[in-house]
This record gives sequence, structure tokens and C-alpha cells, in this order.
Amino acid sequence: MSASPFDLTGKVALVTGANTGLGQGIAVALAAAGADIAAVGRSKPDATQAEVEKLGRRFAWVEASLDTHAPVDEVVRGATDALGGIDILVNNAGTIRRNDALDFTEDDWDAVMGVNLKTLFFLSQAAARGWVAAGRGGKIVNIASLLSFQGGIRVASYTASKSGVLGLTRLLANEWAAKGINVNAIAPGYFSTNNTEALRSDEARNKSILERIPAGRWGEASDLGGAAVFLSSSAADYVHGAVLPVDGGWLAR
Repeated sequence: MSASPFDLTGKVALVTGANTGLGQGIAVALAAAGADIAAVGRSKPDATQAEVEKLGRRFAWVEASLDTHAPVDEVVRGATDALGGIDILVNNAGTIRRNDALDFTEDDWDAVMGVNLKTLFFLSQAAARGWVAAGRGGKIVNIASLLSFQGGIRVASYTASKSGVLGLTRLLANEWAAKGINVNAIAPGYFSTNNTEALRSDEARNKSILERIPAGRWGEASDLGGAAVFLSSSAADYVHGAVLPVDGGWLAR
């Protein structure tokens, strides 16, 4: 009997921003499907490591600040040295700045665009160069956003970056599909994370958001697991340049 197409046993997944929130949920879901996890970030993701190892998977922390793309080659090398290679890259790390467009600063712009878009591209490039040199394929899963489709308010650089993530996902899929590299994206809706704490604590905004979500609740990190496993697995071998909303039905409204 053949293995499940969703089985990730023997695969290594490099997940950025895996210490909390969505990244942690994705890392744990990939581990539950069989993958070993290399987590990239500034602070040691002890809670994520404990969950992954509880599932019997290997875990490595690659310490790096993704504020610039300078460490991307070292990140790929570090994960490869620790776990023997990379099969899956999940570009989850992100940040957000809020301000009126009239008052938005260059720092608010650069800080977000650097992490959310520039580093995402160059980390994808570094991983893909390794796969092409080795004559093999790989899976890249980018974390887009509802603001890849909508404008939002008071988050100019975030909206610009996440619109760019969707565009880059399609461009890289076009260029790399024939090389056996699948590049796709997940667009999370409104999730309970540090990035949305301000919205959830604003009673009026929280109410209006929940009224718009057909599922009637904020997403939890574990809700992303199925989408992440699918796009990282052989079940998605013929899926290129797709974006999968996981939003409780928000975009369907």
C-alpha cells in the first residue's frame, strides 16, 4: 500500500518566524505530518521545539534576524548542516506598522518591506539555487494575507508587501515550475496573533470583523495546518502559483 500523498516523513521544513503564532502552528502541523523542522528567528523557539520533539521529529534553531536579507545564505547553510538538507521552505516571518498614510514614515515602510518581501524573495532564491544545483525540486509556501487582495487601512507598507508576496509567488511559480519547484501561498484571514492584538482589543473593530467572517470567529494557528501540509506535500505536485485563503470565508462575502 502506498504512503499517503500528505506524508512528509523524511522531509525537512525550514520555517521562518516559528517561535509563536502562525509560524508555530505551521511548524507543528508539518512535524505532525512527519517533517523535521528548522526554525529561523532571533529568539530560541523553546515552545515550538518542545511540540515538535514531542511528535518525535528532529528540531534545529537557526538564529538569524531577517530584518535584512544578508543572512539568507547562512540560514540555508545552517539548516542544511543541522538536518541534512531542506525540502520545504515556509516564508512566514513578517511584521506590521500602523499609521495614517499621510503620516507614514520611511522607517515604517522599509522595516515592513524588508522582512515581508525582500528577505522572502532572497531566501526563496537561496533555497531554489540549492535545489537546482542538486538537480532536484522543492516546495515553497509563502504566507500572503487578505491584504494581498484588499487595501486595508493604516497599513500601507504591509498591504504593499503582501500584494507583492502574491505577485512574487506567481512569478517564481512561472520560472521554477519546470524545475520541479512548487511555489504557492496561503492567505490567512483574521487570526489571533500578536499582529492582531490591537484589533481584537478594540471592541468596535473586533465586533465589525467578527460580523464579516462567515465562520463567526477569529482563526487559530492550528487552522493553517492542513493548508500548509497540503502545499508542502506530493499531493500538491501539480499546484503552482496558487493562493489558498484560510479566512473563515471572509473573501467569499
